[in-house]
Amino acid sequence: MVPSSSSILSILLVLLLSPFIVSHALQDRFLKCLSRTSESSFPFSTVLYTPKNSSFSSVLQYSAQNLRFTLPSVPKPEFIFTPLQESHIQAVVICSKQLGIHLRVRSGGHDFEGLSYVSEIESPFIVVDLVKLRSISVDIEHNSAWVQTGATNGEFYYRISEKSNTHGFPADEDLFIRVQIRTANVSRQGRRTITTSYNAMFLGDANRLLQVMKHSFPELGLTRQDCIETNWINSTVYMSGFANNTPPEVLLQRINMDRAYFKGKSDYARKPIPEKALEGLWEKLFEAESPLVVFTPYGGMMNRISESQTPFPHRKGTKFMILYWSSWQDATENVAEHINWTRRVYSYMTPYVSKNPREAYANYRDLDLGMNRNSNASLVEASAFGTNYFKGNLYRLVHVKTKVDPDNFFRHEQSIPPLPLHMR
Repeated sequence: MVPSSSSILSILLVLLLSPFIVSHALQDRFLKCLSRTSESSFPFSTVLYTPKNSSFSSVLQYSAQNLRFTLPSVPKPEFIFTPLQESHIQAVVICSKQLGIHLRVRSGGHDFEGLSYVSEIESPFIVVDLVKLRSISVDIEHNSAWVQTGATNGEFYYRISEKSNTHGFPADEDLFIRVQIRTANVSRQGRRTITTSYNAMFLGDANRLLQVMKHSFPELGLTRQDCIETNWINSTVYMSGFANNTPPEVLLQRINMDRAYFKGKSDYARKPIPEKALEGLWEKLFEAESPLVVFTPYGGMMNRISESQTPFPHRKGTKFMILYWSSWQDATENVAEHINWTRRVYSYMTPYVSKNPREAYANYRDLDLGMNRNSNASLVEASAFGTNYFKGNLYRLVHVKTKVDPDNFFRHEQSIPPLPLHMR
């Protein structure tokens, strides 16, 4: 028997409407749960954004720093929840547990792999965006501050500067230094060369800095004309990528100068890289259109702190951190080529960086290192990437996770899992 056109149409309508019906029902159940759970009569529908809302896309993309994860092909949350007070967060966690909805939490959206607002392994999921929880209270007298999780570093720095011209965060003799390595055109024919730029922030005057550099790094040839003397807050604006003399109020606009489509990977070096190896690295840079490699030296006070003293192990014995970065502005570009370039450079550097494990920086998250495949993440899976980020401290962190989140409610593709039941 051949089905009639009307029956086929009915089936298609059911198939098309089913996801919408399920999504709407989930939203309705969630709002009712929030109302029951909360002690107030707050209208939660005013801080919940669904794909039906005209502002859904703008809210989702507002804090997304890596545009790769804003493309239409990337999984989107069922809705976005923007709490206004701490009790709202408690309510959303309780309701997510009760309704079995996977939850992602986003603050500044800095995650290299977009894990704070994208879930590739679990659906449905929601995003709790803390963008409206950004109050900052600075107590200069006691050298302390309370900062809500949704605030950015720029907002925090600005609020400190409002209270004091002599305070900064954090503070050390050499507060910040890095070497950026790029390619640049040197002729109209497109011939390229390698350029290096040295960015540093020194807490002191230019004359003192020149003395330090003449003693420690005379090869750089630093001159007085290379130095900009300014106060701390203006230096943070400059280091954020803005032009010199940009008003510090720009820090309140939550603008990220690096917002682009990108892929990044990281390494740690415990020995100097041979000159021959650096020459090979320069050749790799010529293979890409807009490559960037950043060396961030460690040492100093960090060299006095043992690997096991804090969860962050990359201290004593670490010479510098390396970032390999490829970015692009057009979504239609050859994404695979950009990503593959970072992987080729990473592979090339294998002999010259840390080993067993090959260390990586957790804030430069890299799913190439491994990932949890589902909510039942195993310690074996997590070890694939966890030892890169935390070395031997991973297993201590697993024990902490087991105590505070034994059900693994807060999880993502590279979260630390709790111990399995038979090991507790």
